[in-house]
Amino acid sequence: MPITTAEDIVKLFEEDVRSRKRLAELLISEPDIRLAMINAVLRDVATKGDIETLRREVLTQISELRDRVSRLEGAFTQLTERINDLDKRIDALDKRIDYVVRVSWVLTISVIATLVTQLILAFLRIV
Repeated sequence: MPITTAEDIVKLFEEDVRSRKRLAELLISEPDIRLAMINAVLRDVATKGDIETLRREVLTQISELRDRVSRLEGAFTQLTERINDLDKRIDALDKRIDYVVRVSWVLTISVIATLVTQLILAFLRIV
């Protein structure tokens, strides 16, 4: 099979694992090529500085989240207190309304009793 294109060379290396390994060894033995490969790999590797920067960012975000949670807890406590105060006020209003209803019934019954008495007296005067 004659080799006419770079694609043919690539296909040959794909088919022959041993030759592919030898080519890699040859490339790595060249200092300039090895340095280029190392630099290419290092671009994808996190350094201690990168990890430390990321760690600081994560700690900052955790601290901010703790502050937010603390503020939310405070707001929740305030809302709970306000709800409890409203419950007490509603209970007090319920008691007042019950009192007004009882007084209204007493007044209504007394008015009806007065009317009945007046009607009876008027009827007795007629008779």
